[in-house]
Amino acid sequence: MNNELDQLAADNIRALAVAMVEKANSGHPGGPMGGADYMHILYSEFFNYDPSDMKWPFRDRFFMDAGHLSTLMYAQYYLLGNYSKDDVSNFRQWGSVTPGHPEVDVARGIENTSGPLGQGHTMGVGAAVAANFLKARFGDWMNHKIYGFISDGGVQEEISQGAGRIAGHLGLSNFIMFYDSNDVQLSSKTDEVTSEDTAKKYEAWGWKVVTIDGHDHDQIRKALTDANAETEKPTLIIGETIMGKGCVTADGTPYEGYTELHGKPIGDTGADYEKTLLNLGADVANPFDIYSKVEEYYEGIINKKKDEAQAKKREIDAWRSENAELSAKLDGFLEGKLPNLDFSSIAQKEGQATRAASSNVLAYLAQNVENMIVSSADLSNSDKTDGFLKKTSVLKKGDFSGAFLQAGVAELTMATMANGIALHGGVMAVVATFFVFSDYMKPAIRLSCIQELPVKFVWTHDAFRVGEDGPTHQPIEQEAQIRLLEKLKNHSHEQSFVALRPADSQETNVAWKMAMENQKTPTGLILSRQGIKDLPAKSGNRYEEALGAEKGGYLVQEVADPDVILIANGSEVATLVAATKLLEEKEGLKVNIASIPSEGIFRQQSEAYQEAVIPPNKPVFGLTAGLPVNLEGLAGPNGKVFGLEHFGYSAPATVLDEKFGFTGDQVYQQVVDFLK
Repeated sequence: MNNELDQLAADNIRALAVAMVEKANSGHPGGPMGGADYMHILYSEFFNYDPSDMKWPFRDRFFMDAGHLSTLMYAQYYLLGNYSKDDVSNFRQWGSVTPGHPEVDVARGIENTSGPLGQGHTMGVGAAVAANFLKARFGDWMNHKIYGFISDGGVQEEISQGAGRIAGHLGLSNFIMFYDSNDVQLSSKTDEVTSEDTAKKYEAWGWKVVTIDGHDHDQIRKALTDANAETEKPTLIIGETIMGKGCVTADGTPYEGYTELHGKPIGDTGADYEKTLLNLGADVANPFDIYSKVEEYYEGIINKKKDEAQAKKREIDAWRSENAELSAKLDGFLEGKLPNLDFSSIAQKEGQATRAASSNVLAYLAQNVENMIVSSADLSNSDKTDGFLKKTSVLKKGDFSGAFLQAGVAELTMATMANGIALHGGVMAVVATFFVFSDYMKPAIRLSCIQELPVKFVWTHDAFRVGEDGPTHQPIEQEAQIRLLEKLKNHSHEQSFVALRPADSQETNVAWKMAMENQKTPTGLILSRQGIKDLPAKSGNRYEEALGAEKGGYLVQEVADPDVILIANGSEVATLVAATKLLEEKEGLKVNIASIPSEGIFRQQSEAYQEAVIPPNKPVFGLTAGLPVNLEGLAGPNGKVFGLEHFGYSAPATVLDEKFGFTGDQVYQQVVDFLK
């Protein structure tokens, strides 16, 4: 412990943050200047990781919520050797590894993409759940910590309610969060927007809360020491800090705590850039240098981290040698290996809802996949994730032997925690709610896509056939929104999301197979509330035929030289089958029927395959319970899609089918009219 060197290191972080924003002429310097003391003490004295093995699975993890404070992370990790001088001097520039908001880059210490406030620390809560889940299965030696960093905006964002409630309820003592409380936000002081008592709020949720001077290193040390010793509760360290700590004017007068320091380069405020650098001990001519004393100090810190990690690895090796079977299982979890799963063996009843078919798959997975956490937003008996729950138990404080997380009514929190579970590694995450409430989850779905996380989303009650619950519960536009993500590429140039709307029970088995095997991107299963007639099996083996869904789309009925191609997904495919019988009997037409559960995957197939399913020279009629745009790209310019262009109404599902034109008889007539 060296007070002079610690202060110099914190000031070095401040100077680097100021210089990065000034050169980029873009960014947020004031917050990093306030949080520098905490970051230095955390990383130099408490944070356990291996600088020579950044992806070591048993490292502590740091989840940034306030992504606009990216320079705080980049500066700290630059001192630790994770970034070069060129990296930090090219902040926010094309091709740099220091983007404006942090993006997952575990090799450099960035555990999560952040920026949309509230999600970062909630992902941290999810990671803490994953860590406790694994600890319950492999032993107390797995005692790494999850650290979160939140700002005033993250506390205010509504998701913090869900994250705080769940973390306290589950007693996540491995989660330690610093709240950079500086009374300043982007466009105002915090007292203009809130007067709540944050400490009491978190205490009411079951957190240990301590308030400190966020610039006093001894207070930071004590808070972190006590938090690491806590065994019953998550800890919130409220660090009272000063926005723009260290800023001065041209004549050297302190210029701290002003709102304008939040989101503008220092040179564009009442503070002076060069005088501020000098005040922080920096060389104005070389603002991206690490101070010589700090560089030497951090060399010692890095070596100490390596030694401590090696000691921990020896402890783990001793455990492995005594627990060979468990050790192999753990490695399988961490590598994302699936056990041998036979989805064809999952028995399904005739004519059931695809949510019920999904329930049977989940029951099978509960008995065969040991590292899966399933969560539901207070709907497990309706979205039928209770198929999984009946084979396990609920996660609760002091007992993580189960595998079901009852999230309560908190769709966004639940989905964001799933992202954190996936980021931690070793555990698969499944989350479920009604499809219409995917609206509450969109920010998390988007970050799941950006971070390329294999989270499984289960959405039931997929169409207006929700019926009596009426327009608030009947998804109309949701499928169109979700399918846009199938058209959007991630940074690996892959389809960013897979949306699957299976047509019957066996296609649901296949959809789950696809979801489980997709470890590159998130997958959404869109499932019916009402029963659906099973599609006819030409070969007598419906599952084998449903495997065509793995190509995104396939023919469920095929004849030579068809007069028309009918396309749909989900429950509308069965409606097309009913209409086709009439087209054949009454009109003598030859009809092909295609089920297209995922246009995105279908478009990845060869042109020859796509044209074999949907020939370009044949009339194409599409049927969708959502907006016509769901299928218009597949139907083509000469095709026609019948869908809904209005919200639903409250009435029984069968009545709505008739009123909206979705019976077999009505679709038969629509196809006839189209062909005329």
